[in-house]
Amino acid sequence: MPSPDLTYWLELGATAVLTSVVSGVMGMAGGMLLLAIMLLKLEPAVAIPVHGIVQLVSNGSRAYFLRSQVRWGAVWRFVGPLVPGGALGIWLLACVPPSGSRIAIGAFVLASTWLKSFFSIGNGAGAEKALPLGGALVGFFSTLVGATGPLLAPFILALELGAQSTIATLAACQIFQHASKVLLFGIRGFDLRGYLLPCLLLSLCAIAGSAIGTRLLDKLPEKAFRSSVKVVLSLLAAHQLWQGLGALLGR
Repeated sequence: MPSPDLTYWLELGATAVLTSVVSGVMGMAGGMLLLAIMLLKLEPAVAIPVHGIVQLVSNGSRAYFLRSQVRWGAVWRFVGPLVPGGALGIWLLACVPPSGSRIAIGAFVLASTWLKSFFSIGNGAGAEKALPLGGALVGFFSTLVGATGPLLAPFILALELGAQSTIATLAACQIFQHASKVLLFGIRGFDLRGYLLPCLLLSLCAIAGSAIGTRLLDKLPEKAFRSSVKVVLSLLAAHQLWQGLGALLGR
């Protein structure tokens, strides 16, 4: 795979703005789109940690812009199992095919989005009890496939928060998710020094996108927000299943 040139990084910067806008409005999808584009020219061992750094900044800026709306109690329940789950994922990275991980994520997201009793996620305050499970799953799969926003989203949607609080809490959770992933890849030996300038460029672009997206969020009605998130989740889950099955069947 050829080394990306300056033009590629500039084009990727513009993409980071647009995908961060999407995440600012929907709480997800932008990260997966950005990672898919990064993988066109970057090896997964580089794309996933670089993507993690950019998403760490992107979600950090989004959580800051909506800081008064973050449900911190839910965030702390989610955070605990992230590193153990991620460490297990790193350990199994060479053993578990990405196709299997994608199929598992797609199936989980579809079931938890449309089957109310799935994994006893429940609704409202009771849904907080399922957040440690969410943290373990997200930590595990984030080191295998990189972008796991759709996996986290059903756990936060089950809390039945408002649109701004949902986006803010998703962003706060993903700060810790991406930080733990970057830490684990660093321990594993990833050398960030050669990618400092691209990471800085992409991070600045992601902050700009977050600023735009969170402003647009104010204009989205609550009912339309929840319906739109369900549709986006289902499309992303179907895409994961399609990719996973395609790779598994050798297409």
